[in-house]
Amino acid sequence: MDLSQIIKKFQGNRAVFTLILATLVATGGCTQPSTLQEVKNEGVLHVITRTAPSVYYEDEGGATGYDYELAHRFADELGVELRVRVAKDNSEILSVLKRNYAHIGLAGLVNRPDFAAEFHPVPTGINAQSIVIYHRDHPAPDSMAELSGQTLHLLADSNHEHVIDVAAGDLKPEIRIHPGLDAEGLLEKVNAGELPYAVIASNELDLNHVFFPMVKEAFALNEPQELVWLFPPQQDETLANAARLFMERANEDGSKAQLAERFYGHLDRLNYVGARTFMHHLENRLPRYQALFERHAQKIGMDWRLLAAIGYQESHWRPNAVSPTGVRGLMMLTRTTAKYIGINNRLDAEESIKGGARYFSMVHERIPDRIPEPDRTWFALASYNVGYGHLEDARRLTESAGRNPDRWMDVKEFLPLLAKKEWYSKTRFGYARGHEPVTYVQNIRRYYDVLARIPAMEPKKPSPPEQPPALDTPNNLAGADDSEPASPNDRADLRAALPPELSVIPPTL
Repeated sequence: MDLSQIIKKFQGNRAVFTLILATLVATGGCTQPSTLQEVKNEGVLHVITRTAPSVYYEDEGGATGYDYELAHRFADELGVELRVRVAKDNSEILSVLKRNYAHIGLAGLVNRPDFAAEFHPVPTGINAQSIVIYHRDHPAPDSMAELSGQTLHLLADSNHEHVIDVAAGDLKPEIRIHPGLDAEGLLEKVNAGELPYAVIASNELDLNHVFFPMVKEAFALNEPQELVWLFPPQQDETLANAARLFMERANEDGSKAQLAERFYGHLDRLNYVGARTFMHHLENRLPRYQALFERHAQKIGMDWRLLAAIGYQESHWRPNAVSPTGVRGLMMLTRTTAKYIGINNRLDAEESIKGGARYFSMVHERIPDRIPEPDRTWFALASYNVGYGHLEDARRLTESAGRNPDRWMDVKEFLPLLAKKEWYSKTRFGYARGHEPVTYVQNIRRYYDVLARIPAMEPKKPSPPEQPPALDTPNNLAGADDSEPASPNDRADLRAALPPELSVIPPTL
């Protein structure tokens, strides 16, 4: 008996008929369950994406990326498993979605005009615009008019074709699409001089620019637009609506802003000269010390690339480095800190790296366990630089202003206030050059990003190592003297290294 026959049979009995209608409403009638219910019934959220630092990638710590992290949190909220399929490019992602073979597409695209009738888009909180890039040896274009008669190279199914149509008008340059090429591949070809002009999304340029120093940014073709997740057209909007509500909550509680800061908040730290210098040192200096970074990082359960990034920030991987304030060696340890952690020769590369690893481990352990990673590491780096006491002062200022003292994106706004009398006069440890730990942390994060992105790089054969210097004694260091008074930075460093019961150092130390 079908549904119409059941209804007809019981129409005369009002009570039974009312019960049937109520049951049909409660159960959705014998219709297909909603997309959201299907996901929950299966217990899996199927996502199609591509490999890109702006979206999804794998490193030694596992899968990560802004969109991936958001999707993982969304799946957790739904109480289901996140299952990821990696496509070769956006064309494959869109094809899979149109055939309804995935629940969500993470393609790093804006809400293009043609998407309105094809997909259910949900904004992600990251803005991007179309940027014209060129090789440094070619003339720098200032407008679309100057590109008339030139060829602009694009990725397949990118954001940019429609933008170019609008921006160029009658002066539209020739367009060449490169199917199967990703953002890094396009940048590599421009960097090598194979392609003189191309268009790329600003967020992908920001994440990759450091690797391609011969690429220059010309001008933007449009205003920033928000990137979106794409949901298949065959789905009802229950899953997309759930994602919209999830995004709204992530906006309100600050978790989306914190995630954006994690992936994009430190990308302005390397200019053209800095990027080229770092890549040169990575190939010619790091091979000499990489095994030492790996060995001593492993002993304390630390990522060796983070330890190497600290070393680069401190000395550019120079074991004989000496600063005017008396800090020395590859990890630039103060004499006081070196003595406390058992390092005799700060100018010996292995001793210095071992000492830096020990010191960072001690600092990291002092950061409250309730602070999750990666913020706990950013706090530890700030403490490594400015001292635990000053970091705590900044966290107290952050809390008194109604912000979150356990979140780096909030505390980094208050650290620079420690250099202003109206603020440091209210603190326990007083004045500090608070902008320095902010720059310090942001630089190390950028260096670490680069090191994490090139695990399979084959470095050039390193030159022979320098002869190890003699022991770190007053007789062997020009200008060094055991009677040299400890600087404020020495005291801050020692505060960070000492256990809690000895963390308050007399001002005269």
